[in-house]
Amino acid sequence: MTKAALHDAEHSESILQQYYFRTLICFAAGGTLAAMMDWNNVNWVYVGAIIYMLIYAYASFTYTKQLPAEALPKASRILSYADAALIGVVLNLINFSLLPCILFLAMIQFNALLTGGLRRWLEDNAALATGIVASMLIHRPQWIFHSNIEISAVSLIGIITYFLAYALYMHQRFHKLKLSNAKLLNEQKWHKIRAYKLSRYLAPAVWQAVNQGRDETLQAERKKITIFFSDIKNFSQLSEEMEAEALTELLNQYLTEMTKIVTHFGGTIDKFMGDAVMVLYGDSGSKGVKDDCLRCVSMAIAMKKRMKSLQQEWHNQGIKKPLQIRMGINTGYCTVGTFGTSSHLDYTVLGTHVNLASRLESAAEPDEVLISHETWSLVKDSVLCRDKGEITVKGFSAPVKVYQVAGLRKDLGRNQTYFEDRAEGFSMYLDLDKVRNYDKEQVLTALKKAAEKLKDKVIV
Repeated sequence: MTKAALHDAEHSESILQQYYFRTLICFAAGGTLAAMMDWNNVNWVYVGAIIYMLIYAYASFTYTKQLPAEALPKASRILSYADAALIGVVLNLINFSLLPCILFLAMIQFNALLTGGLRRWLEDNAALATGIVASMLIHRPQWIFHSNIEISAVSLIGIITYFLAYALYMHQRFHKLKLSNAKLLNEQKWHKIRAYKLSRYLAPAVWQAVNQGRDETLQAERKKITIFFSDIKNFSQLSEEMEAEALTELLNQYLTEMTKIVTHFGGTIDKFMGDAVMVLYGDSGSKGVKDDCLRCVSMAIAMKKRMKSLQQEWHNQGIKKPLQIRMGINTGYCTVGTFGTSSHLDYTVLGTHVNLASRLESAAEPDEVLISHETWSLVKDSVLCRDKGEITVKGFSAPVKVYQVAGLRKDLGRNQTYFEDRAEGFSMYLDLDKVRNYDKEQVLTALKKAAEKLKDKVIV
């Protein structure tokens, strides 16, 4: 059901509900007047009041049915006042007979408090008093402090019917409300699931801004950020050699592991481009440019170490050529924000420093992290780097100074826990943090055996 259809259904239900209850009130009041009237000596005031109430009930229904939904609340209030004033007239006409008077007053209080609270209660009682005073101009009441059994019975039946009908109506409303609440909870659950799925396609900064209604904060602005690029060497060649299913599984495993590391160091994944990964630091939640650079370089070192473990896993799975990644990092002022059209927007970063980070990644050797001079100047106190001189970069007129990341200073020297070396016919990767005590002897034995074999080997 559409929203408009649902609104129309509620409108119709509200009109019918008011019509039914107003009809019950009118029949209860009319029955009370009929029971009090002496039919041998017809009181035409009573007859006129009874006829008026029956016409009033039907006319009010016809009137409200033609009203638009936005005009219904005001019309309902006016008709509620008319109902209360009509009851005031009836109380005067039955000479304020005790039991009917109590019953009709209780009905007015109940209806007012239930439908409109204290304000409606005050307004309806004011309308009730107005009806009593106005009716005294045409009928002087004879105050009766006892009740005729016929009058009391008729009014009692009418009022009880009113309360029973109201109770049945409220039960139906509560039942519908319960069903609506269950449906709402189910929709809320699916909304959370869909929102979670959607969040995986958006950068954290974008998702938080949109989810919190702050998407205007995503407007393009200039920021000094650190940009990271990485890709897998010879991935295109590998894609030709492997089956599509196996390649997809391998790539997803690689990207999953890299994403965990990015998340750990607080980076923002800008995009995946096949096997390439672009990560930003400083676009949101920055604690300073130096901290952004250090976290980015630390992430690259962690990625490099994790790739060594993955290479061993893939080798055991039958992948002969080890997958090696190249990484490039640069820091500088870029334009960060949303770009695109009114129908499609993309959150990304633009500028020459982005291009330089990409060029550094392309210039890096396998398993190498190249950083620019700007990045090096910010991390040199915490990261040991090797000067690789200047390289010519496509798109830049002047040569670019670059450095190779060796590792974090705190992990080198006496505290060094990570060792890596490579030569023709030789490759070593040792992470002391991951070697377990019961494997230590096995590792030492393997190293000694390899050293002895190398010493005995006659190099031709």
